[in-house]
Amino acid sequence: MNVNELCRNLGLNPVAGQKGMDRAVNGAYAGDLLSFVMANASKGNVWVTIQAHANIVAVASLIEMACIIVAAGVEVDGDTLDKANGEGIPILTTGDDTYTLCCKLHDLGV
Repeated sequence: MNVNELCRNLGLNPVAGQKGMDRAVNGAYAGDLLSFVMANASKGNVWVTIQAHANIVAVASLIEMACIIVAAGVEVDGDTLDKANGEGIPILTTGDDTYTLCCKLHDLGV
């Protein structure tokens, strides 16, 4: 599955990083503490977070994550969107809370 298919299957809203929508998805990681994400997430993971500042793009780029999903209806600021577009890191948003979204990802086999 790639990010574009994930987006369609879960009804996620792509808000940045359109050029990275074909990235392969090979798992998921949920967390909001950036240092913990850097230590434990893996390349190709979908990252579920409620953080919406520019540092999430730096972390996702460093780890080569497939995309970032900002949960719980949190709005992503313009600087973060610009950085994601520059790095080609897809940012997707949803009104679902983190738990609900993780259940949906599990049901898809992510």
